[in-house]
Amino acid sequence: MTEPPLSFRIVNWIGIIDQLASTEANRVLRPLGLQMPQFVLLNHFSHRPDEPRTVTGVARALQQPQPGVTKNVQKLVAKGWLRERANGDDGRSKLLVLAPAGLAKHRAAIAALAPGLARAFADWPERDQRALFAMLDRLKLWFDQDRD
Repeated sequence: MTEPPLSFRIVNWIGIIDQLASTEANRVLRPLGLQMPQFVLLNHFSHRPDEPRTVTGVARALQQPQPGVTKNVQKLVAKGWLRERANGDDGRSKLLVLAPAGLAKHRAAIAALAPGLARAFADWPERDQRALFAMLDRLKLWFDQDRD
């Protein structure tokens, strides 16, 4: 049997790493009352916390079904981690921003995740970590620009 192409193997490995890391992240985040899909949303909002977003825009950016995003957004609003207000341009939707409590929860989650990630990279020189990050960033940008 022939091996799959290297490009497939690379993306497959990234998927396996994602599964392993997500399982561990769920375990670590559980005591914070945070599930991985909710953390993903907080992480998305944390990049530009004052920028209002709609559920439709968030679902499109994360390439996730809108009903699932809506459900998790509602949970974050109920916990006070996201704030919502009326959308003046579209009365059918609301604008969402990261609340201060959501930013604090995101920071607490990063702090909880950091020790495990530090262990994963403990024997990696910083230059190797930076090189890996640069290559992964290049791959992420390609996939991001090649949507639809």
